[in-house]
Amino acid sequence: MVSDNTITLTNSTTNIPEFLLQGFPGLPEQYYVLLGTFFFLIYLVLAIGNIFIIVFVAYEKSLQKPTYIIFCNLAVADFGFGTTTLPRIISKYWMSDKKMSFNACFTQMYFVHFLGATTSFLLALMALDRFIAICNPLRYTALIKNSTIAVLCSVVWIANLLQLSAITAQALSVTYCGPNLIIQCYCDHFSVTKLACADISAIKTTSFVVALLVLWGPLIFIIFSYVSIIISVMKISSKEGRYKTFSTCTPQLFIICLYYLPRTFIYLSNTFGLALGTDTRIMLTMMHSLFPALINPFIYCFRTKEIKETLMKKIKQGQVRVDGKKSFVQGK
Repeated sequence: MVSDNTITLTNSTTNIPEFLLQGFPGLPEQYYVLLGTFFFLIYLVLAIGNIFIIVFVAYEKSLQKPTYIIFCNLAVADFGFGTTTLPRIISKYWMSDKKMSFNACFTQMYFVHFLGATTSFLLALMALDRFIAICNPLRYTALIKNSTIAVLCSVVWIANLLQLSAITAQALSVTYCGPNLIIQCYCDHFSVTKLACADISAIKTTSFVVALLVLWGPLIFIIFSYVSIIISVMKISSKEGRYKTFSTCTPQLFIICLYYLPRTFIYLSNTFGLALGTDTRIMLTMMHSLFPALINPFIYCFRTKEIKETLMKKIKQGQVRVDGKKSFVQGK
């Protein structure tokens, strides 16, 4: 008899046809609908917030500046990541659909890491933007232009597109003959490749090198840039000036901590085999995957002064138009 959770093929040279997503193994079934609803609400807010940022900045000419171009690229990556993962998670908990075809799983794995890597480098670009704006403000307009940021963002997207294509192709080069149970809410490189029926030492080495490049490379630069920013801010004689200058960085700094700290902890625990409960590991993975994408639009709308002021101006203009039409109709 073949187990519901494992598919084993007699031909070991043939890949298994599908994977099974386990999700949170300790969650009782009576809470599946509730958890699915929770993820649905997260996706709804995430999608609306990030689409709003993209459309608002694209529509409002006054916001088409380097900083907001980076915001838009980050919103695209966040919306893409949420769309790649959340509908499948919702389907699992609403309709008990835990099966995922072999090709669909690898496609999801590709986009999960492609969009994650792109986000990492976009956060580094945000840090670069703030670093030059605060530490070298006189040269900011000469160094940071819309065209420069557009080129850098394009390089980030294309480089990660090619890099993750190579990583995915390497993962596909080995055979997956069973077991096929993925102990995660979505297909990721670590969870999938450990199911391979072959020696994956070369894959692990490549994964480690790429993690150094994608995760810790931008993080080291971000740490350097913010240390430099803090030093420059502390040299400002006015307390109000220090607060005003540093407040422009706090939203990005918060997102950076939320993105990198859990991700680094999970990666180190995977690499060195640290004891970590399955539900805890999955919860941390979902936190660093979805929370930044969920709260980014709120931080940029309510903590970024220029976006907030532009949004309030548009709302007031809309109210004036409505009141004007009412007055015209009543006068008529």
